Amino acid sequence: MFLKILLTGVVLIAAMVAIKDGRLLARAGLVGGCTQISVAPDGASWQACKRGRLEDYPNLAGKSCISVGFKRGREYWHCPAELISSQAPRA
Repeated sequence: MFLKILLTGVVLIAAMVAIKDGRLLARAGLVGGCTQISVAPDGASWQACKRGRLEDYPNLAGKSCISVGFKRGREYWHCPAELISSQAPRA
């Protein structure tokens, strides 16, 4: 009896870890996601985002990206180069 309870607990914990990680939900198509499709020499990038069954298209406006439009079920975003700051001076 104790072995069944322990085994059930281990299976539940493994399922919770897999769901929290998010890759399982993304592979199942339940959540949306973005893929980087190109990078310009200045560091700007293009992202193609797809919609999930449970969530809408991801919103990249918080990352200073600009939505360009939709084509074949994807939303395309143009994102500027990321600013990198560090405490160490460049030589």
